[in-house]
Amino acid sequence: MGIGPSTKETTLHHFRDPLVDIVSADQDIDLMGVMIVGTPDANEDKMLVGTRAAVWAECMRADGVILSSDGWGNSDVDYVNTCEQIGTRGIALTGLNFSGTAAQFVVVNDYLDGIVDINKSAEGVETDVVGENNMVELDCKKALALLKLKMRNK
Repeated sequence: MGIGPSTKETTLHHFRDPLVDIVSADQDIDLMGVMIVGTPDANEDKMLVGTRAAVWAECMRADGVILSSDGWGNSDVDYVNTCEQIGTRGIALTGLNFSGTAAQFVVVNDYLDGIVDINKSAEGVETDVVGENNMVELDCKKALALLKLKMRNK
């Protein structure tokens, strides 16, 4: 359902997660935690997980959120909904997601202006190379810089 070899993050990638490394090392940011949310099949469950994640961030009084995804296609429904739920609560939001030139979001809203495309293939498509299109340090630095700008503007 939208997750292929090049967008799939390997176990080693999770153990050396560049987003956690970049954010936790930044002296201007107080990393409050990492939330892991699944990708349900049913649309009503997709809306539920996005809303619950946003309410959780709101209850923690988060000033900003970086939302990452290692999927696309059907997973965009969850991702875009979660962006909207966070944004409507007035929380600054950026993110990391595979979009590419051929795989733009399948749904859209007004809260996607800070999303960094983690596509690395020249054609802008999902490939058969394991881990080719997942986030790297530079992608994470971009998302963090965008988040700082958004938080400053709030």
